[in-house]
Amino acid sequence: MTHTLQIPAAKPPLLPITAIARKLNLRDADYDQLGPWFAKLHLDLLRDPARPARGKLILVTATTPTTSGEGKTVTSIGLVQGLEHIGKRAIITSREPSLGPVFGMKGGAAGGGLSQIEPSQKVNLHFTGDFHAITSAHNLLAALIDAHLFHGNDLNIDPATISWPRAMDMNDRALRRIAIEIDGKRDGANRRTGFVITAASEIMAIFALAKDRTDLRRRLARIVIGATRTGKPVTADDLHATGGMMALLADAIEPNLVQTTEGTPALVHAGPFGNIAHGTSSIIAQQIGLRLADYVVNEVGFAADLGAEKYLDVVMGVSGTSPSAAVLVTTVQSMRNQGEGDLAKGFPNLARHAQNLQRFGLPTLVAINRFPHDTDQDLARLRAFCDTLGLPTALTEPFTKGGEGSEALARALVDIIDRNPNAAAHPMYELSDSYEDKIHKVATQIYGADGVSLSDTACNKLRRFVDWGYADLPVCIAKTQYSFSDNPKLLGAPTGWTLTINDVSLSAGAGFIVAISGNMMLMPGLPKVSRAEDIDVDDQGEILGV
Repeated sequence: MTHTLQIPAAKPPLLPITAIARKLNLRDADYDQLGPWFAKLHLDLLRDPARPARGKLILVTATTPTTSGEGKTVTSIGLVQGLEHIGKRAIITSREPSLGPVFGMKGGAAGGGLSQIEPSQKVNLHFTGDFHAITSAHNLLAALIDAHLFHGNDLNIDPATISWPRAMDMNDRALRRIAIEIDGKRDGANRRTGFVITAASEIMAIFALAKDRTDLRRRLARIVIGATRTGKPVTADDLHATGGMMALLADAIEPNLVQTTEGTPALVHAGPFGNIAHGTSSIIAQQIGLRLADYVVNEVGFAADLGAEKYLDVVMGVSGTSPSAAVLVTTVQSMRNQGEGDLAKGFPNLARHAQNLQRFGLPTLVAINRFPHDTDQDLARLRAFCDTLGLPTALTEPFTKGGEGSEALARALVDIIDRNPNAAAHPMYELSDSYEDKIHKVATQIYGADGVSLSDTACNKLRRFVDWGYADLPVCIAKTQYSFSDNPKLLGAPTGWTLTINDVSLSAGAGFIVAISGNMMLMPGLPKVSRAEDIDVDDQGEILGV
């Protein structure tokens, strides 16, 4: 029997943000209200002895997605609403949307139907200005670099080594590669550079990984922008840029409190890419959430080979907090895509993702996100396969039914956490491992590769970074989200292939090395027909089409 199309019921009215704050027992002194629907939480909450960390952190990830996505954000929002439905105090921590996808192909990133972050139109657009602040801090450093070159280059920076681009929060392929100060005569003129989208800025990654303002300052100061002509690294602190960047980020570093469609509290903060960076909300938001709620639902970017791996190998070491369980979102659509049209042939993809999460030490629950066109027979086959793996499952319908459609998932989650009270995840490698070994372990144990091939460029840069004193950082592997491999057309759970690392870069402020495989796009482009064509504002000022 085919599941009939269901239209979501009308959304309930939004609650004042003061009512959301009261749900979390926040005092007026704990936050600054920004209009009726937004608030900024004070970082003093991190040091309040009356609010120790007590919550359970849940990692929400997914099987390999299709280009349209599998509803991981919708499922995360539905889950936190479902937890509230069964009487639990819960909060979701999620990333802030980027304007690029909003006006591009994918659209907004605030959920959908009866499981959204609200008010979704405003959250998807300018929100509280955090992205503007991060973009400005990034471009301040870029401007200071070129001003330093113009005024005599006292640091003896080699312009050919400058790796710090410009940034903007929009898909604009024409800005990927540019030349600056054309026909200039001073040091650094006629230099080639480019733009990255704000989500790909190292400052975005720093912003998301900073534990407090002191840590933010330390990380900004150690950004490496290039090298001197004698081969020494040049940092943002060398350019006296740290204070100005801190000033631009002073308000942005405070997490944003909003709500879901059903009035469940939500902390939406930071938005790093899920491949070039670690792809999850800020550590500050997560740590405050753990002090305010019993369950903190935290979504990570793309599939488990990217977002979840980076969380467990990069973020967890900084935050010191292990997730208590993982929710692996999958769909019939995803499995059919991975099986090139055959549902059963896609199942190995799910199996590898689930087994990887368990290899990290995480109890894992599969959330089957039901789409309107799914048949009961296909859903039953998917659940039966999970049964053969010994994986608990829950069918969920967050888009059309909100928290009510996610109650089964919420109950299953509470059960798996109760049955595994001492669960503690562990990283895939030690920080003392060589970079080659770190990359090899992720490639072979998580991706299923036979081995790794590093280009001469990558090897030479890794040696330079070690010589500079950056030998013990985690590795963030940037690859396609559409395959376990570095080839987006290689579907399922491929074996017999080699991961090729073309280049590496140092994110010293964020605190990781980026290993680049394939053609990673740091400045996306708009499609021929973009979502911008459908977005407008009516005569009453209501935003349409987002």
